[in-house]
Amino acid sequence: MNLHQEIKESLKTAMKAKDAVKLRTVRSILTALTNELVATGKTPQDWLEDEAVFSVIKRLAKQRKESITQYEENNRPELAEPEKEELVVLEDYLPTLMSQEEIRPIVEAKKAELGIDDKSKMGMLVGACMKELAGKADGADVKAVVESLF
Repeated sequence: MNLHQEIKESLKTAMKAKDAVKLRTVRSILTALTNELVATGKTPQDWLEDEAVFSVIKRLAKQRKESITQYEENNRPELAEPEKEELVVLEDYLPTLMSQEEIRPIVEAKKAELGIDDKSKMGMLVGACMKELAGKADGADVKAVVESLF
């Protein structure tokens, strides 16, 4: 069973458990997955591959994080709270990402491999590291590690 099917099954589980937060979040995930299917020229009855599902969920999580930031900056904690609850559910479906400590040796090895020693090629190093760490590490963490090396 792929991730798309698991999410569809967790909708039923959330309904039976009367878990409003999970139900709301899973419905938004399924809506985004259906939109992704249609955007890629498939029918809503098809299944997305796990990588595509992860990218959709990452996008939804990023939207929640941005909303939380906006609401907190504007002193609207009552609006930020549901977003935080949904973000927790979204993160349950994502693989755990590497920490900056785990990223550092990979970035240092890539830096030595490419022979990058000046700050002007920092973007090239970030790009090379992101290709290697795609789906395993957050881009902001990779960028922070690369910046700390210069």
